[in-house]
Formats: sequence, structure tokens, C-alpha cells
Amino acid sequence: AAGASFVDGGIIGPPAHQVGTTRLYLSGERADQIAQCFDRSPLHAIAIGEQPGAASALKMCYAAYTKGSSALLLAICALAKAQGVDEALREEWEISQPGLADRAKGAARGSAPKAWRFEGEMREIAATFQAAGLPGGFHEGAAELYHMLAGFKDSEGPTLEEVVATLLA
Repeated sequence: AAGASFVDGGIIGPPAHQVGTTRLYLSGERADQIAQCFDRSPLHAIAIGEQPGAASALKMCYAAYTKGSSALLLAICALAKAQGVDEALREEWEISQPGLADRAKGAARGSAPKAWRFEGEMREIAATFQAAGLPGGFHEGAAELYHMLAGFKDSEGPTLEEVVATLLA
């Protein structure tokens, strides 16, 4: 429409039920004005510049790490199980990477029930990497892994063992 302004947005965080948990990043010429519309909401709106697409790019970069690293961690656990070194890997993580075993359990519990929608997001991220001249193969692999976990849709936090068994089935 003539005279219309485009403002791009990307949400990072859980559903905005309480203040301080969820950010809405905005970009575009009128991003500052749109951000003010959320001043009294639990959603923290942040204008990050006038370049349209910057908010979506930030969301892509953020999800590339958060959801991508969860997929990598689950794939590593499945590989360790398939190679018979899962217990040795957990012991090594306790020594050299404290908390990583718990993070793997959290990835299973938190990511598997939403894997059905993460698949498409990983493919979009792969395409974004490729459009920037970077390899997108890692996130294509993450999409495939999340596709394998789609059966956990809306489940009540499956265990790491259940997720690994599904990946190896």
C-alpha cells in the first residue's frame, strides 16, 4: 500500500506470560514507534535499527545456536550409544564439560516435544546460511534429526534414553 511502512519482527524467548522473559526485536524505519506500543505489555520490544530484515536475521542467528546445538547434542548422544561409549562419554563430560550431560537431558525433554516444528525452522536457517555464502549442511542435518523426533509431538518431556532409542531405531 502506498505510504505504508514495513517493520520486521522476531521473538526470542518463551510465551510472554511475565515481564522480562520474552523479547520482540524490531527493525525498520518505524521500529522505535512500534516498540513503544508494547511499553505496558510483558513483551520487551527492542528496536535494533532501520534495516528491514535485521530482526529476522537476529532470530535466525539465535535459533541457529539454541535449537541447532540441542540437535547436535542429541545426535552425539545417539552416536555414543550406537558406538557403545555413552557411559564413557558421560564420565568424560563430568570431568571436562560439567553440566553437559544435564544439558543433553534438557535438550531431550525440551526439544523433542517441539521437534515437529523445529524441522522447518532448521531448513530455513540452512537456507539463510547458504544465502550468506556459508555452508547450510549442519542445519539440514538438524532438520533431519528433528524430523526423526516428530513422533514426540506434545509429549510430556521424554527422557534422553527414549530420544536416543528413537534416533537409533
